[in-house]
Amino acid sequence: MKIASRQRTGGVPDVHGLRIPERTVELLRELINSTCGIYYDDARVDLLRDRLVPLAIERGFDSLLDYYYLLKYDAGGALEWPRVMDALSVQETYFWRESDQFRALTRTIVPQLIAQGRHLIRIWSIPCATGEEPLSIAMALEEAGAFRQAAFQIHASDASAAALAKAAQRRYGRRSFRQLPEDLRDKYFTRAADREEWTVSQELFNRVTSWSRLNIMSPAESASLATCDVIFCRNLFIYFTPVSVLDVVTRLGAAMPSPGFLCVGAAESLLRLSTVFDLKDLGGAYVYVKP
Repeated sequence: MKIASRQRTGGVPDVHGLRIPERTVELLRELINSTCGIYYDDARVDLLRDRLVPLAIERGFDSLLDYYYLLKYDAGGALEWPRVMDALSVQETYFWRESDQFRALTRTIVPQLIAQGRHLIRIWSIPCATGEEPLSIAMALEEAGAFRQAAFQIHASDASAAALAKAAQRRYGRRSFRQLPEDLRDKYFTRAADREEWTVSQELFNRVTSWSRLNIMSPAESASLATCDVIFCRNLFIYFTPVSVLDVVTRLGAAMPSPGFLCVGAAESLLRLSTVFDLKDLGGAYVYVKP
């Protein structure tokens, strides 16, 4: 729903018939930040409002404050949060994104773990969005022959059920392939008759052990996967406050084995936030390593 008309009645903004009492959006911003880590600064707070207003209207509320009370206090709020996460989810990703870390995985990290006697290597991709990252990990391991050297579990998680449902369809459009070499695309995907979509092979898709809806800000939800040997948590912390990043990284650092390898996005840095991990150059890729 496009939010276009706004007026003020009695000092209360009105958006498509929905009243927005003073400070309601700020209350929702704080609630969303504390619950799922995402923070909307003042420049983006209108975006937050415009994404939540349709959800409140669909619920039959005439005030956005009522929607806040539902999420904060009502027993039914737990059923509403998945809709919120779908509305706030950023699903812009593609295959082979920041591929230097995939090369580090196959050429440096996996050989090191195998040399140390780890015969089951667990890898976690969060947020996995619509599946491009965990499938890229599986492709990289397949191309390196790693599945013949050790057993692997690749776990994919995202806070958005809609993103995971799209991943389950196994179909991808042109934009998802803008960095993937054509030979890999042709090897692992079948082009649809209309030539606008490609379907990932069932064999590669099955290399991903599990797909789960998960809020990384929840210690209970993330506890079992936080123990993975390698975690790809890329381009998530750019939406978090430093406090939320520190919370997540501290928990990951406590749970991961030693050595453990944490891959974050190129635009993200943990150097001023935590001493749990050391930043290492692994064959041209920067990876945070738990010593």
